[in-house]
Amino acid sequence: MGAHGGGHGAADPAKPQSPAMTHPPPACHPPVSDTARWLGHAGLVPFAIGALLVWVGLAPELHDFVTFAMSAYAGLILSFLGGIHWGLAFRHSAPPASLFVWGVVPSLLAWVAVLMPPRAGLVLHGAMLVVCYLVDRRVYPVQGVAQWLTLRFRLASVAALCCFLAAAGS
Repeated sequence: MGAHGGGHGAADPAKPQSPAMTHPPPACHPPVSDTARWLGHAGLVPFAIGALLVWVGLAPELHDFVTFAMSAYAGLILSFLGGIHWGLAFRHSAPPASLFVWGVVPSLLAWVAVLMPPRAGLVLHGAMLVVCYLVDRRVYPVQGVAQWLTLRFRLASVAALCCFLAAAGS
């Protein structure tokens, strides 16, 4: 951490900074709203139902449908998580290119995962949900939206766990 104790002080000039880390954060933002929290948790329902249904002994054609539906939903969520980085970039007059680049990576990998057999694709989705959270842990504080990290951790943890459980049951 820096001389200021919280890691948000002056950067160490000897340490190279990523482009997303070199721009000052925009103005302070309000705390996470109850609506966002509620909708975020509601967004876990398809993950939980999908993971549960994979394990209840469905007919093969229903099992295939559930695993595909879960993979497609995970792909949509990953695309949404990448899109947040574009939104963060739009707040800057000279946005760091890394926000735009990272913004498309989850979508591209999610697309590949949807095309894979569910056993492998759902693992890739789960891993990407974890990676997206880890990237957000670095980017969000710099962009002034660190207050979203607790909710992001909870949502990413449950969604990734559901993907891994569904993959194991595929």
